[in-house]
Amino acid sequence: MKSNKSTKIIATLGPASSTVENIAALHDAGADVFRLNFSHGAHEDHAARFAAVRQVEQASGRPIGVLLDLQGPKLRVWSFADGQAELEAGQSFSFDRNPEPGNHQRVCLPHPEIFAATKVGDILLVNDGQLRFQVTAVHADRLDTTALVGGIISDRKGVNVPDAALAVSALSAKDRRDLEFGLELGVDWVALSFVQRPEDVLEVRELIGGRAKLMAKIEKPLAVQNIEAIIEVADAIMVARGDLGVEMPPEEVPSIQKRIVRLCREAGKPVVVATQMLESMIKAPAPTRAEASDVATAVYDGVDAVMLSAESAAGHYPAEAVSMMERIIRHTESDPLQRQLMQAVTTRHLANSTDAIGAAIQTVAGVLPVGATITYTTSGATAFRVAHERPASPILSLTPNRTVARQLALLWGVTSYATEDAKNVEDMVEKACAAAKSTGYYQVGKPLIVVAGIPFGTPGSTNLLRVVWPE
Repeated sequence: MKSNKSTKIIATLGPASSTVENIAALHDAGADVFRLNFSHGAHEDHAARFAAVRQVEQASGRPIGVLLDLQGPKLRVWSFADGQAELEAGQSFSFDRNPEPGNHQRVCLPHPEIFAATKVGDILLVNDGQLRFQVTAVHADRLDTTALVGGIISDRKGVNVPDAALAVSALSAKDRRDLEFGLELGVDWVALSFVQRPEDVLEVRELIGGRAKLMAKIEKPLAVQNIEAIIEVADAIMVARGDLGVEMPPEEVPSIQKRIVRLCREAGKPVVVATQMLESMIKAPAPTRAEASDVATAVYDGVDAVMLSAESAAGHYPAEAVSMMERIIRHTESDPLQRQLMQAVTTRHLANSTDAIGAAIQTVAGVLPVGATITYTTSGATAFRVAHERPASPILSLTPNRTVARQLALLWGVTSYATEDAKNVEDMVEKACAAAKSTGYYQVGKPLIVVAGIPFGTPGSTNLLRVVWPE
């Protein structure tokens, strides 16, 4: 069970990786969490993939996390009489509420919230920014624009409005159906797309009702503006660079990523970097040097996880992409400079016993050659805080709650393990030593740090640290 890396890998499942055999290969290659992308596929497709993951989990003996990624509200143009229209840079073009098929002069945009929020000078992006329009006049039922970049505009292409704060819920009707379906399946994490403000997160958290952890995807300029408030109310953050790179200038994305990662690290919240990390491996058996450097940069910054999208979902080399990412992670983590850079950012400590114990672990590890830190946790809170101290020793988390064990699979440095709860301190120590030996974390002559809350089974009561020398 012992993991050879601290930074986790999220692999998206899709047509190239839907069978038990394919998922097992991805898991063997280093994937810790599997993403179900509800922007594609029917419910029965995702149910089959979920069942396959649980089958692989049972065979491997290791808890595996499942992340449900909601599509979010998609804004799209309507259809064209000929299926598409060719536009030239500098020409006039209108987006209106008329449902008639479009042409080279206009197309229907069936989203009143865009008309309400847009002003003269704003930019509209179509088809992931391949076409750009500047608004020259705003009417109740029509936006007049000038095409800044020409090209082919076709049926149902997506529209981004980076300059406007749209009065639209982060959940569409489809998202609500998908969310309930995923929660009934038993997903461990839910990723919320197109978050703009903390209220979006709170709305979905209420619907989840504690059945899963909630991850906010940062892909809108307004979310970047509200990032600290969003971090505070989310369980984790994903830097979703795909749509973020569409709505914001590409040169700003690296600094935004760095800032979000730092803020999450300081707040003690898990952070994931996603999109186009090994993009060329969709069709090629090896990444570019720039892509390898991109993954390594996230590891140097101390992110909890990096994510593969189309590389593992629809690419020609899904297992090879995971294996390559795992090798980049392991090599980067073996660099002494990585720990120095990662430790340049420290988690803010709250005035409670859990954070006091977390800080004490660092002190103990600086004096003793600790083999592993073992956390006993019911809710996962202890493991969350210990992980975000980024201790030099590996973390083995023991929990009687299998769902919690699966949620912890996302966290930096944590190997989660489902076990019976301890009856008393001595039983806890005995179980900790046995788990360390059975999972490969036991090392002769190296003590274990055991962390738990007394009384047992009380969430958020971390108040015990014990140094154990296994026999």
